[in-house]
Amino acid sequence: MRSNALGPKLLLPGLLWLLVFVVLPLLIMVSISFARRLPGGLIEWTFTLENYARALDALYLVGPVANSLWLAALTTVGCFVLGYPLAYYIARRPPRWRALLLFLVVLPFLTNFLVRIYAWFILLRPEGWIAALVKPFGVEMALLGSPWGVLIGLVYGYLPFMVLPLYATLEKLDFTLVEAAHDLGATRWQSFWRVIFPLSRPGVIAGAILVFIPVLGEFLAPKLLGGGKVPMIGITIEEQFLGRVQNWPLGAAMAVGLMLLVSLVLVRYFKQLKEARWVS
Repeated sequence: MRSNALGPKLLLPGLLWLLVFVVLPLLIMVSISFARRLPGGLIEWTFTLENYARALDALYLVGPVANSLWLAALTTVGCFVLGYPLAYYIARRPPRWRALLLFLVVLPFLTNFLVRIYAWFILLRPEGWIAALVKPFGVEMALLGSPWGVLIGLVYGYLPFMVLPLYATLEKLDFTLVEAAHDLGATRWQSFWRVIFPLSRPGVIAGAILVFIPVLGEFLAPKLLGGGKVPMIGITIEEQFLGRVQNWPLGAAMAVGLMLLVSLVLVRYFKQLKEARWVS
């Protein structure tokens, strides 16, 4: 009885933290999205849907939103292609090696994301090491300021978010099922597609969500590696709040729209996860 009475009290600090630092700022942003911008960047607290109408304008949907969806999808695919073999390799190692390999995967997190992206800025510039390595072969690479340079930085930054959930799923996989498939005449490729991959589907979905959602609103990597030449919705929102325009209502409407888009992705994720658990 005493432990049951303490339960709700133990939740109060966490609930208070969420209320003050998550719910309250969100409510403020939603209220600003319905306000009107006055000259000089001031806000008039008048209810209007004009900001959402402008956020759905083709100027933003065709450019920043399309680029964000395209780069988020490519980053997710790139992280999957690189992360799945790595996660599978770690899961198949002896236990004494797994901790070391996982530490190497999360090692970049010990450095600030800004510092790591700026390191890629130095590597991708025309005078950087990558250009110097391919120059003797007569190849001119202009990655900095291009979508491919932004993609490289995004895949590098978010690869661990794909590896970790994949490893968590593959590490629990019963590999005797793979041996049984081989005994029944299945090749390695057939056993992968018919046994390993279906069983690892929850990890694939979780990793895709952990990569796709933050990349969708990313603005730091596109701003440094894209040099303003690769418009994304995160940069557009940041410019509305901190740029010369100072249109907070429009920026807030874009942010709310982005959150709604992310919410739809999450709903789809939980539905896929439920179906994957039902199949398994």
